[in-house]
Amino acid sequence: MLVEIIREKDNGFVFYNVTGISSFSTIDGFMMVFYSDVYVLPLPEGHKFPITKYRLVRDGLMAEGVLQPREFYLSEPVSPELVKLAHAPQYVDAVASGTVDRMIMRRIGFPWTPELVVRSFTIVGGAIASAEEALESGVAGNLAGGTHHALPDAGEGFCVFNDLAVVTEYLFAQGLVRRVAVVDLDVHQGNGTAAILGGRENVYLFSMHGAKNYPFRKVPSTVDIDLPDNTTDNEYLAMLEEELPKIFAWKPDIVLYQAGVDPLREDTLGRLALTMNGLARRDEMVFRACKRQGIPVSVAMGGGYAKPVHLTVQAHIQTYRVLRQVYG
Repeated sequence: MLVEIIREKDNGFVFYNVTGISSFSTIDGFMMVFYSDVYVLPLPEGHKFPITKYRLVRDGLMAEGVLQPREFYLSEPVSPELVKLAHAPQYVDAVASGTVDRMIMRRIGFPWTPELVVRSFTIVGGAIASAEEALESGVAGNLAGGTHHALPDAGEGFCVFNDLAVVTEYLFAQGLVRRVAVVDLDVHQGNGTAAILGGRENVYLFSMHGAKNYPFRKVPSTVDIDLPDNTTDNEYLAMLEEELPKIFAWKPDIVLYQAGVDPLREDTLGRLALTMNGLARRDEMVFRACKRQGIPVSVAMGGGYAKPVHLTVQAHIQTYRVLRQVYG
């Protein structure tokens, strides 16, 4: 089926907007990646979250020829009702109306603003669009998301809504899949994802993270790998190589890959010791396993807090460079 494509502008950048089912696929070298400039949230001066990385990654992917302009698609906000598939209605409504408890906003780490509301609903929209496209063509990505700390009735750790959980519930509600695997390789454990989806027979949650890092109260996933401080490339990759076959033996219908780059040794919130090459090998292992097993993969950006910020930006760009190398 052909797709109707509409060119739109988002702060001067031309996007394509999909109104049908894509006929493109990675076979002909085309990849759909979802983005919006609302991902870049206006924050108070000196705020510690590297919010500029989203636009820098988008620009870098084009400047380095990893992705072409026609491969970027505009993320659209979803309705509050859709987010309520995974979150308590009163919490979603409070976010939308600006009546969130002050302590919850403090745990989130962002001030409430109308821009935060738009950003939060749009990140979920990009994640759902990416997952649907992955089911259609094999692979897709969202240049944000992986907000795995958001709990059923609260946000925390720079996460307002849990896009991984909402996507999972949406795919089940639409009858698009029977089993979902979340492969979370951010340096921080996906406590929110586990709190929402843990214990489900149709969900496999795999989290490999720093044992002594945030969150300090971890919620059990299907499998949690707790890594000691200063874990190196070889140690990390050996454990991942042992665990990946178990995930695919479970036969998921889709993998939601949280590709956080904060295991990088230069990351200020990481405490692990992976190199850029180690991160590249990590991503390659995940992508090659998905491709070999014929399992669609939707990529969420995840965390990254290196200083200077260009190290984080290059690590995120590298994830898509590896993705392109594996899928063509």
